Amino acid sequence: MKRITLFTLFAGLLTLGWLATNDVPLRAAQSAGAPGITGEGKMRFRLLFNSSQLPVEAQNALKGAHGGFAVDRRPGKGEVYFALKGAGLIQISSDLKSVKMLDTDASMKRVGLHNSTMWYAKDGTPFITFPSNEAAKVFTTDVDGKLVHTLNAPDGKTDLGSPVVNDYFKGRGSFIPTDTEYVDGLIYMTTGYSNLDYVLTAKVTSTSPFKAEWFDLSFGGRGTGPGQFGTGHGITVFPGTTRLDIADRPNAEIDRFTRHGQYLSTLRMPNGSLPCDIYYHGKYAVVGSLDGPDRSKGAPIYILENDQLISTIMIKEDLGLPNFTHVHNAVMREVNNKLYVIAQAWNPGDFAILEQVTN
Repeated sequence: MKRITLFTLFAGLLTLGWLATNDVPLRAAQSAGAPGITGEGKMRFRLLFNSSQLPVEAQNALKGAHGGFAVDRRPGKGEVYFALKGAGLIQISSDLKSVKMLDTDASMKRVGLHNSTMWYAKDGTPFITFPSNEAAKVFTTDVDGKLVHTLNAPDGKTDLGSPVVNDYFKGRGSFIPTDTEYVDGLIYMTTGYSNLDYVLTAKVTSTSPFKAEWFDLSFGGRGTGPGQFGTGHGITVFPGTTRLDIADRPNAEIDRFTRHGQYLSTLRMPNGSLPCDIYYHGKYAVVGSLDGPDRSKGAPIYILENDQLISTIMIKEDLGLPNFTHVHNAVMREVNNKLYVIAQAWNPGDFAILEQVTN
């Protein structure tokens, strides 16, 4: 493992001297008249770090970023994990003061890994699951990045719980997983990049050694009706429950289901937005969007409080980071009673950490 210092003290991070030394795009945005602050009310943020603070291996691979973040929610933890094709797995420390590259199995390192999730076995053991839309596999690792299991595409012979899905794989349809979640022994997978666009499941039968197999539960499907998807992209378990929230990107909504796949309700996002995923932190939710209603301004990150929109974060427009034309994933962390948003852009890829403005 290689460890580098990501930053020293929060207080001294945004000084003009530091900005000039590191050529942070925020400096150019300020000189062009941008305020350097984005968002509204209590959810206003400024740039804390950009991609220049990542390890060289990550910087070299960042342009092709097409993934998401997994957060360790255990008490006293808080590390954030993500992956970059060609670089491997990356861990941001819980205090947001350092970052390190994790030793990554070659089968994972050489392919694109999409969104990711951290989950915990019954005995509390943590695992991170990474779907690869490129490799048509779902990888699971421990927190040190060691590969413990690879789930291959359905073979067309196993009952997946739906005649439509069974026929799709019997006809050798593509398995293109985009995100995963874990509830009560099942790994749930969205497949919105394929013509199938169902949520599929696999049952974890053992974690020591790790074993998983395809399960006979699937739901969703391509369409505009209740419980259907235009592109089922991200999937999230609402903390403390078994409810599954699925980002339906082109329909600008978050569709909610029981763990059995029964449709519950829909949370509407602003018209014209393309929500990629939703992440919950207490009463707040963060929704990164591939596009917003006004595409000339770059993509928004929406912050909700109890399902009500309270702030819109515009990294490209307000903070001057030109690569944030599209936001692929965003999560929220709380450190010393202050909130931070960690965001990843797509096409081209980029990375930023934003700090809440409290004065």
